Amino acid sequence: MANQDSFIDEVNEEVRRDRLFGLMRRYGWIAVALILILVGGAAWNEWRKASERASAEALGDAIVTALDTADPEERRDALTAIDTGENGGAAALLSLLAAGADRQAGDADGARAELDALAADPDLSPLYRDLAALKLVMLAGEEMPPEDRIARLQGLALPGAPYRLLALEQIALAEVSRGDVEAALGQLREIAADGQASPSQRRRTAQLIVALGGTPGAI
Repeated sequence: MANQDSFIDEVNEEVRRDRLFGLMRRYGWIAVALILILVGGAAWNEWRKASERASAEALGDAIVTALDTADPEERRDALTAIDTGENGGAAALLSLLAAGADRQAGDADGARAELDALAADPDLSPLYRDLAALKLVMLAGEEMPPEDRIARLQGLALPGAPYRLLALEQIALAEVSRGDVEAALGQLREIAADGQASPSQRRRTAQLIVALGGTPGAI
């Protein structure tokens, strides 16, 4: 009886083995395909990250090289010649830098046109769009009527805006230009009361408050 049970067990084991081999022959390619997909996906992901890192490094090197150019006009030409591909943020950054080169070269109109186009581009991140609008107002200075400066800056001074405190500072200067000292002091005190104001901005704000006849500590 024991020999018979052993024989039956061997037969059952052989049947199971045959079924397993049959399943492997029938469906084994799926497991192989999954392994190849996983390995290939990991390799492609590593290649993509390495490619993006190399592109970013090359772009950074090109920008540094362009900024090292002493002549402003040549610097602008070098900046505009850099290929950013589909990187909209990098293109916006280059335009901001090119506008600065225009200003240093004495081409204020060209700089304003560059900044105005950036500030009006709806496809840009607010980070770049608002910075362009802020730089445009700062570049125009007294050439732009104070009412126009304030109108352009009000949206940048809203809570949560990336350059809110800098916009408030420029609004205060515009208020001074149109003779409303109390309004200017109100803007400056708001900056002084904000915990996110930088030490240098706090010093500027305190100096302006004193120059306007106010008391820096009075909020």
